[in-house]
Amino acid sequence: MSFEDSHFETKAVHVGSAPDPATGAVIPPIYQTSTFAQESPGRNRGYEYARTRNPSRTALEECMAALEGVASGGPGGALCFSSGMAATSTVLQTLSPGDHVVLSLDVYGGTHRVIAKVFAQWGLDYTAVDMTAVDAVKQALRERTRMVWVETPTNPLLGIVDIAAVAELAHSVGALCVVDNTFATPYLQQPIELGADAVVHSTTKYLGGHSDVVGGALVTCSEDLHERAKFLQNAVGAVPGPFDCWLTLRGLKTLPLRMHAHCHNALRVASFLEGRDDVAEVRYPGLSSHPGHELAARQMLGFGGMVSFRPSGGLDAAQRIVESTRVFTLAESLGGIESLIELPGVMTHASVAGTEAEVLPDLVRLSVGIEHADDLIADLERALGA
Repeated sequence: MSFEDSHFETKAVHVGSAPDPATGAVIPPIYQTSTFAQESPGRNRGYEYARTRNPSRTALEECMAALEGVASGGPGGALCFSSGMAATSTVLQTLSPGDHVVLSLDVYGGTHRVIAKVFAQWGLDYTAVDMTAVDAVKQALRERTRMVWVETPTNPLLGIVDIAAVAELAHSVGALCVVDNTFATPYLQQPIELGADAVVHSTTKYLGGHSDVVGGALVTCSEDLHERAKFLQNAVGAVPGPFDCWLTLRGLKTLPLRMHAHCHNALRVASFLEGRDDVAEVRYPGLSSHPGHELAARQMLGFGGMVSFRPSGGLDAAQRIVESTRVFTLAESLGGIESLIELPGVMTHASVAGTEAEVLPDLVRLSVGIEHADDLIADLERALGA
């Protein structure tokens, strides 16, 4: 049965998860194998070696493509990787020395690091700008610009970038527009529908959703990019294992339900923080005070589960807060069912210290989980008063 015309929730449950034809198992098995028997040399049943293809990975890729709005059998598709950075690096490897990338100034530290400290050494040029200002993107474009790399909401400041406007600018100079959709997920935001050429994910985060698997994905409507990235996926070999794929596919089935809870709790938490004298600044797109609130409301179904804030007491207060919570766990990463708290400047974004992308040291980032909102607020209230 085709689920092309089904709603998102139905696709999340069923695409890539047809009952096993051999046994009737409702949940597809884990194909924990490295190689496949061939009928004769070069003649197989679509699988020959697990680095190249594996049924567990195929199932996940089919579901990822459907959820990001890439039709089965159409141009492009989804490719899954061993981490979000593997997906990011594969996209960047499709570029050539001398090519230019426009990068969001507020971006995941690992993305900035791999461009500035790895690909720049191979001849890739880049310019980092505040993409919440569309004119800044326009000014950064060059004759050699081949890719515009967008994060929205941005990490960790939660800025909102106009995907449609930036994609149009990228296309005006013949560049691809790639959107890191990790924070929003395909449930809340559809970048390809808004004009982007490709989407990348750290599937470790909301898509897996349970903090028990590491992975990444690329989804694109460009047949050329898909074929080049598919070649690199096999040639370089940064592929996920079958069990990783199975866990991520399982996570996708509950993504809509979890995102509703994340969004609800994040708004409650952000509203609580905004009303306190001991909090100097709160950044959450769901607040009417957020400069990107109206844009977020237009291009997103909900405002996500990430909240950032700065306490009035500066770095000392921030350090005390992250060490005092009991429900929020002090840890890197995000997007799991449990709530996490961190200081990006010395944790997830430590690699950008001293660069144009450096994060303020007293910024606290929250990944708001699906616990009861009252318990989360009580935990933060206790920590703020510690």
